Amino acid sequence: MEGRKSPLKSPQKLSLLFSPMRAAIRLRRTAHMLKKGFLPGDPQVKILQRQLSLGKPKFGGASNQATLNNSQYFTFDPSTPLPLTKPSRKKKMTRNRRVLYPESSKKYLPTEHKSKAKRFLLLLIAIICFQILNAIENLDDNLMKYDLDGLEKTMAREVFGQPFVIERVMGLLKDYLATHVHNKPLVISFNGPSGVGKSHIGWLLAKHFRSIMGPHSVLHYFMKHHCPDGASVSMCQLELSETVGDMVAQAEIEEIIPVFILDEVEFMPEALLETLGGFFQTNQTNKYLNAVYILISNLGGEEITDHFLQNVSSDPLHPQRKMEELQSVLCPILSHVHPLWTGAEIVPFGLLEKTHILSCFYEEMMSEGIYPDPSHMERLAGQLSYYKQAGQEFGITGCKQVVAKVNLL
Repeated sequence: MEGRKSPLKSPQKLSLLFSPMRAAIRLRRTAHMLKKGFLPGDPQVKILQRQLSLGKPKFGGASNQATLNNSQYFTFDPSTPLPLTKPSRKKKMTRNRRVLYPESSKKYLPTEHKSKAKRFLLLLIAIICFQILNAIENLDDNLMKYDLDGLEKTMAREVFGQPFVIERVMGLLKDYLATHVHNKPLVISFNGPSGVGKSHIGWLLAKHFRSIMGPHSVLHYFMKHHCPDGASVSMCQLELSETVGDMVAQAEIEEIIPVFILDEVEFMPEALLETLGGFFQTNQTNKYLNAVYILISNLGGEEITDHFLQNVSSDPLHPQRKMEELQSVLCPILSHVHPLWTGAEIVPFGLLEKTHILSCFYEEMMSEGIYPDPSHMERLAGQLSYYKQAGQEFGITGCKQVVAKVNLL
């Protein structure tokens, strides 16, 4: 019996020895095939992973081997080929420029560092604003020094029929006297017929600036008085040059702008005009650049009268446009007389109406202590000559004869 059992046991022992080896080889081949052919999501791969996770299969005998070979869930039969798929190409990973932080660490936004340039920029803006405010205050201080507001009120009260002349003159003076340093002197030319208020405004300007700056800073020059017909022109030139030079030098020391009011300029000889024009040049010493010159003359009076009478009824709502037209008419005429008027600010004076002449009578009678009876003023005004145009009356001599008529009372 023992001799019979030994041959039966030997094949069983061999099968038990080689079965695990064959199973391990098949498992290795199958895993290798799965790596090459199957995707991770394939159901057969999931089954294989589940079985492998349970541990090594137990091969306890022939029944276990038969069960393993006949399994419908997991087979090593090469006769049933497994589906093969092409390996997927890996997409190129684009570099992400964002900084990725670990999940376990805290995330902080990058801190913004304040630039020092902003502080300097704010400081520069503050300095510029301070300089602008300081400059505005300095302009106001200069204008207050000359009391131009009081001058404007005086002219509006005592000058009749020339509102645009007052506005033009005050605008020029305010712009020029606001600062002390200039590149050229201010030259204003009063032009118009006789009796329209040119000399009166000159007298008001001289009176005002003398009370503000003193008599040594204002020159009221009358041609027939300071340089009469029998006087030497060379002496008049020398006296005028010395007077202007001394006043300009003194004004430069006191940091004020002198005012020169020159009346009756139409009677000045050519040599004296040349001397006067030399002070108006820009290429000279700084002290001569800070000055105000006012030229008063009847030059262009006839042209102003003709143009004024021809355009009485045209555009009555815009009388300032008439003043601009008169300026364009006077510029070539005055430049032909002498080149010094080329750089001058021309201010034309228009004719005065009868109502303006009555106002002149009223002021003159009040200043003389005479009761201004309206009928009396009307009778005196009727003794003067007038231009009659478009139902309006304009005085031929303006208010020039008002003083003489009042003195006869």
